[in-house]
Amino acid sequence: MENKNKKTGALLAALLLGAQALVVALGAEPDRKTITIPRLTAPPVIDGQVDEPLWAGAALIDDFAQIRPHDGDAPSERSEVLVAYDANALYIAARFWQAGGREAIAANIMRQGARLAEDDRIAIILDPFDDSRTGYRFEVNLNSVRNDMLYQGNTFSADWTVIWDAKAVVTDYGWSLEIAIPFKTLPFDATAKAWGFNVSRAIRGKGEEVLWVSRNRTWNPSIVGAMEGIHDVDQGVGLDVVPSVGLKHQRSYGTGQHASVLEPSLDLYYRVTPSLNASLTVNTDFSATELDDRQVNLSRFGLFFPEKRDFFLNDSDLFEFGRIGTGGYLANNRSSTRASQESGRPFFSRRLGLSASGMPVDLEYGGKLSGRVGRWRVGALAVQQGDFLPVSGAPVNGATLGVVRASADVLAESSVGFIGTTGDPGSNAANSLYGFDFQYLDSHLPGGRSVEAEAWYQNSQSALATAGSHAAWGLGLRLPNTDGLRLGLAVKELGAQFRPAQGFVSRAGVRNYAGDVGYTRVVHGDWLQSLYAGVDAERVVGTDGALQTQVLAFRPLELETRQRDILRAVYTVSEEQLLLPFTIYRDVRRSVVLPKGHYRFQDYGFDLETGSQRHWSGRVSARQGEFYDGNRRSLGGEVVWRPSRYLGLKAGYDVNDIHLPAGRFITHILRTTAEVAFNSRLSWITLVQYDNVSEVAGLQSRLVWVPKAGQKVFLVANHSLQDVDKDGAFRSAATEVSARVGYTWRF
Repeated sequence: MENKNKKTGALLAALLLGAQALVVALGAEPDRKTITIPRLTAPPVIDGQVDEPLWAGAALIDDFAQIRPHDGDAPSERSEVLVAYDANALYIAARFWQAGGREAIAANIMRQGARLAEDDRIAIILDPFDDSRTGYRFEVNLNSVRNDMLYQGNTFSADWTVIWDAKAVVTDYGWSLEIAIPFKTLPFDATAKAWGFNVSRAIRGKGEEVLWVSRNRTWNPSIVGAMEGIHDVDQGVGLDVVPSVGLKHQRSYGTGQHASVLEPSLDLYYRVTPSLNASLTVNTDFSATELDDRQVNLSRFGLFFPEKRDFFLNDSDLFEFGRIGTGGYLANNRSSTRASQESGRPFFSRRLGLSASGMPVDLEYGGKLSGRVGRWRVGALAVQQGDFLPVSGAPVNGATLGVVRASADVLAESSVGFIGTTGDPGSNAANSLYGFDFQYLDSHLPGGRSVEAEAWYQNSQSALATAGSHAAWGLGLRLPNTDGLRLGLAVKELGAQFRPAQGFVSRAGVRNYAGDVGYTRVVHGDWLQSLYAGVDAERVVGTDGALQTQVLAFRPLELETRQRDILRAVYTVSEEQLLLPFTIYRDVRRSVVLPKGHYRFQDYGFDLETGSQRHWSGRVSARQGEFYDGNRRSLGGEVVWRPSRYLGLKAGYDVNDIHLPAGRFITHILRTTAEVAFNSRLSWITLVQYDNVSEVAGLQSRLVWVPKAGQKVFLVANHSLQDVDKDGAFRSAATEVSARVGYTWRF
């Protein structure tokens, strides 16, 4: 163990010295753009018309530059962004000139909170602590659809939601908009001399994106300008009271049982200081949460499903650890699965309030303290989970579950931190964990370059653990460049008895090596945007050094057009060592079992994606080649039709046709989505999914009314059918119909 610790320390020292050498060699950051915003004596009317005299004195931003299609070029259209504030809110207005008028503006999305990836839009990044680590993103399109996101490192979670207001309108020169972001909405450092600030405009019809501040054709909380002048603002009492009430009717067709229940719940949010929040939830109800996308598992290890519940998404960035997952851990590496990248997380909130099979478990009450204290970022969460009966095994008693996370800012953009958890939401056994991490970042190198590195260590204690290591550790180093050379290296080891009961592990007792290297050439052409070639690699060995999995993904050609069409060729060489027979497929009639042994196989294929700003768009992915000791053909795709901003239809299909000496089987996944937006406040979304492995067809229909930010009404119907004996006859399995009304009172 002592030798292993010495080796780990040597690796860490080499990593940090290498990162520091890169910083010294590449030099210092360029001068920072700065605006000083005025204080208003009266607020603007948020109607999208930027015609009030008060805007004449606002800070003006008009020095934009492209990052797409040609980095650094002047924009093809004129843009003006105005910024001001009063005691209650930050106000942002924009005038966007657009040749061709309304018809040239992409504005297909009408549902509040939806991603605006295919629409013309404005996007704002705010860093209220000016620490290059904290970021909130606000987007608006021509339909006045608001979308907000929370940055986790330099990637973002699109499911985070807060209260703010925006309105956009068509003008004779293009379009304009106004935004109000209340100071009650965001935590911030009241003593900070400046906020980090950035603004982007997307012009989808031209494949163009322009920014105020950018580096290396990208932007995030570490790549922002400075917004000065905010002082003496009012956050009120700092209390949000969010009562809601739901009526739910459930029926199980197999048992004949049915029940109706009225479920009131209460959420309280209190801002202890301008930068520190406390929250309390009582009888939390997640019945209105969107369904997970259906997946078929052809591996020996578990799948990863992201968190979608609002209570856990708020301030979720404060609980992230070591850049594990969250898009930071070699997110573009196509040799590794999402589950492999996320493996080793010490805290994964989906473990709370959900059983291993995905069934809801009552959360009777919970509390959270999160925010900033000086240079410290802190997050503490405790919930009381109710009793539940698993699909198999003994009943699990209710338990108090807790997590504490703290990290301190060090250097210019780096941090060092601690995490601890206690309690096991999936069993009656005691469990605890502690861990430490260091995250290094320098995004201010000449030429728009940046360097990232991290090191982390964890140790778990579980009553279920037997002999073996309880520890886990990881190291990583990346040059995440979008133009020129890109490089990433990482290693992590998860001990055989590493059991983070509130975390996520796809497999333990392994050491995982991952890396990627590639080169991007930005092309200044009329239709071609960029070319990329590279190779990704992942090698997983047992702690004894024996190979378990190895994947080399060669990417000889990837091209992207100005209209965001992407063509990608892939050639993959894989190795798998099965120490035990592996049942890769099972139904009521038979099982397909792979014998233990060493397998080496290869396949090839392509991916094609079209820009989603069009009325018709889609994607297709095809693979063909060897698979273990047989072969596989797979085809997947999706077609999206948006004839207008009021209607969107989507149909997807994935099939795997697998021939093995042990037997042939075919897997199918089908999904269709219909989205009807009556206006920007009322929408109706229906999702139908089916896979032939579980033989379950599921339907969810959600009517969502958002009269204004902070007010929501849901009507949700879930129905599932199952063909248990695979005779082609589907029978109803369960139905749940629920209605929920929530309202936010802000003081």
